[in-house]
Amino acid sequence: MTAGVFAGCGKPSQAPPDPNAVDPVHGHLLHAQSILPTVNVWLGDQELVTEIARAQVQIATGMMFRTNMPENTAMIFVFPDAEPRSFYMRNCFVPLSAAYISPEGVILEIINMKPHDETGIPSQSANVQFVLEVPQGWFARHNISPGAVIRTDKGSLRETFFQKSGRRDALCYEALRFSGSARKTSYVKFTVLPVRTDS
Repeated sequence: MTAGVFAGCGKPSQAPPDPNAVDPVHGHLLHAQSILPTVNVWLGDQELVTEIARAQVQIATGMMFRTNMPENTAMIFVFPDAEPRSFYMRNCFVPLSAAYISPEGVILEIINMKPHDETGIPSQSANVQFVLEVPQGWFARHNISPGAVIRTDKGSLRETFFQKSGRRDALCYEALRFSGSARKTSYVKFTVLPVRTDS
């Protein structure tokens, strides 16, 4: 009588895909990202529940692979500095409109983007620090045009995303360091406290 254990028959086992795997060229996730933290954004009397994309991989992934975006929801992309921006629709299934926004929270331009169109739409302005994506046509349906100011339930965009920390009178700065010819982003936080004059 022979007894045997048949192991490894059939297909070889494969490790589950890495949920944090990133496209090596474009830097985005290979699947839809989880719902990000939200903030309430106000444009006039219109309120949007808005996901915050701030980390590099969150910005690169954006709305990729998602199949819907409800009417009064949005995603805001928060950049550490103001410069020209260009957005495209790689792996995006939902038609979107986007507003290029100044550091002061003023809408500079509104663009419409088609699903899967990988042609970037560059901003005309070099002063774009935030980009707000909404379901396509949302701005037009709500009579929002360039010049409108965006605020959150926490104040201006600057106050919301680059806010003081620690003591009430402390100032917080986020600085970018550049190394060599390749741009490397690292965040350095400085807290400046007022000088005490009473001894």
